[in-house]
Amino acid sequence: MRIHDDYSLLDNNTFGVDVKADYFMEYDNVEELKQLLDTDLLRERRFLNIGGGSNILFVNDFHGVALHSCIKGIEKLEEDEDKVTLRVGAGEIWDEFVQYCCDNSYGGAENLSGIPGSVGAVPIQNIGAYGAEVKSIIKQVECISASSGRAKTFSAEDCHFAYRDSIFKHRLKGKYIVTYVVFELKKSSWQPCTEYGSLSTEIKKYDKPTMQNIRLAVLDIRKRKLPEPKVLGNAGSFYTNPVIERTKYEKLKDQHPDMPCYEVSRNMVKVPAGWLIEQCGWKGRSVGKVAVHGSQALVLINKGGANGLDIINLSDQIRQSVRDKFGIDLKLEVNIVFG
Repeated sequence: MRIHDDYSLLDNNTFGVDVKADYFMEYDNVEELKQLLDTDLLRERRFLNIGGGSNILFVNDFHGVALHSCIKGIEKLEEDEDKVTLRVGAGEIWDEFVQYCCDNSYGGAENLSGIPGSVGAVPIQNIGAYGAEVKSIIKQVECISASSGRAKTFSAEDCHFAYRDSIFKHRLKGKYIVTYVVFELKKSSWQPCTEYGSLSTEIKKYDKPTMQNIRLAVLDIRKRKLPEPKVLGNAGSFYTNPVIERTKYEKLKDQHPDMPCYEVSRNMVKVPAGWLIEQCGWKGRSVGKVAVHGSQALVLINKGGANGLDIINLSDQIRQSVRDKFGIDLKLEVNIVFG
């Protein structure tokens, strides 16, 4: 384990916000995590477990302990002709794991290519993209209780996964630290999922929709639409796509005939937040050191030197515009962390 004080988090958040943590602790295995949780340093201070920092916006310096998992490893638990079960360390890079799956013809993660962050963060957010959600391949989530240091395994059902949501974001927020995630991937029974949005067009550039081709298509789309965080600080999609009642959507469509939607259920539809933001005139617009990206209105960017409050202020203006024009309240996908 490694412990640092007065530690800069500039390289630990993809927004590129220059803040510090009172303490920064890295651990390489479960035993080290348990030892850290049993120290006075952690018992007496608030703490935050961070991965790649790709879904965090720090508003100011974090007066507490930032914990960072370096638990690595991909272990094969079971395998037959139809599927394979893998236990993956929380500190593994998510996209490297997706590449590993595609290289070995393990299907189910390919649509989630290119999403930044670590494996330990994916069940918390229930990451999703291009018609897929990670909940469909998660079998179990192994955790350590932050208060007792005891191990607990959550089944997929226990996690209460929903759209960009899980039990770890609400009732159990901050109470458990993910150490391993167990995934079940398809082999012989794998079927491609390419009908969602721009992927349906992009995949036509390839001879057939193999796992590798879907991964390449998704990466190409993301490269065109999303800025590289090392060039322009960002956390990907800042908002989730709102799910609204079909009756409300039909009324809005009378006023906005080109308003798109995706089916959720008989009574509910999902409306692209990026489209709503663009209709309010925000796409490509700058306010001081922050801006809405010119290719994807869901993405707020740090043009250089912005702080967390600058980004929140821009977000508040955007949300108010959407509220005024459509009567829809955009929810944040990014986790806001105050000092």
